[in-house]
Amino acid sequence: MSKYLVAALLTTALFACSASAQTASTKSPADTAASSHKEGEWRASKLVGVNVYHEANEKIGDINEVILDKSGKTVNVILGVGGFLGMGEHYVAVAYDKLKWVNEPVRTSTTTPPAEKPTVGVNNAGAATGEVNRSNRPVRAANENWYPDHVVYNATKDQLKAMPQFKY
Repeated sequence: MSKYLVAALLTTALFACSASAQTASTKSPADTAASSHKEGEWRASKLVGVNVYHEANEKIGDINEVILDKSGKTVNVILGVGGFLGMGEHYVAVAYDKLKWVNEPVRTSTTTPPAEKPTVGVNNAGAATGEVNRSNRPVRAANENWYPDHVVYNATKDQLKAMPQFKY
């Protein structure tokens, strides 16, 4: 009886070792390349909530949704314009390629933030100090570009409100 038990254990160990060896050797270079963040790649979940400004650095809305086609290509970005605390917001679809993605804080001509204070990921009063309110996101290091700081779109709030409403 003990011979059968030892034989069964050895057989199980042999199969487990060969299975793990096959698993380790069948990984292709493409599998390992996709296992880490690369420069220029952003998490779609982090794009929602990013503020949108027009060319004169005035906030015109924020990103509410990212729309993909069936191949996974980003087609449209849904902007929320106007409203108060999510009430009465006007949603419009804007082509992804019409947006300018910016990794630097919004620049204003009035004041400059103190050098010791981080400009991304802090809870603050708003864009007047050159900072963006990101209380739900941790402060990121300069080499961690998981999302852009803000977006620039060449339109005014009134022009966006005049666009057709996007229906979910």
